[in-house]
Amino acid sequence: MGTVVEAANKDAANGNGSILNKNLTVVFVLGGPGSGKGTQCSNIVKHFGYTHLSAGDLLRAEIKSGSENGTMIQNMIKEGKIVPSEVTIKLLQRAMLENGNDKFLIDGFPRNEENRAAFEKVTGIEPTFVLFFDCPEEEMERRLLGRNQGREDDNIETIRKRFNVFLESSLPVINYYDAKLKVRKIDAARPVEEVFESVKAIFSPKNEKAD
Repeated sequence: MGTVVEAANKDAANGNGSILNKNLTVVFVLGGPGSGKGTQCSNIVKHFGYTHLSAGDLLRAEIKSGSENGTMIQNMIKEGKIVPSEVTIKLLQRAMLENGNDKFLIDGFPRNEENRAAFEKVTGIEPTFVLFFDCPEEEMERRLLGRNQGREDDNIETIRKRFNVFLESSLPVINYYDAKLKVRKIDAARPVEEVFESVKAIFSPKNEKAD
């Protein structure tokens, strides 16, 4: 009845962090709330055969499953605590193993430097590259307020908090990979079709090393 955290720690101790095939193509997809990541991930899945994994969706699904881990995750979120990196990584690892594809978009993760270091340590995998949707705050705000999805977190105050969290936490991750020439930056303020043209150029095999 061990938790995901215990399992992650045990794997790390046994050197089993490498249960995933090292030849996987992993692309981290980062961008502020409202930058259009979800829409573009759907397009990439359709056109390039990737599997899209959202860290947030996996955590929500685990909570919904009613498992022991789901209850633990729910309690942590309720208490305003950050879910430990190992928990999210374990869920990502499990989803990748069960899926069987060899190309993955990991959306909304790593959220911070600690996530990034833990992912590489536990899985032994570095991303092939990082797709960064760069969008001005005013544009993201306009999109979030106009999307009418009834999400309770789509109000000005909460939106601005989410922007600040993104800037403080995720920019160091982007800077880290940028120093390794692994960041593919997209101007995400343009219409969806134009943004996808830029995305396509990056994912076409001949441009794998573009930028």
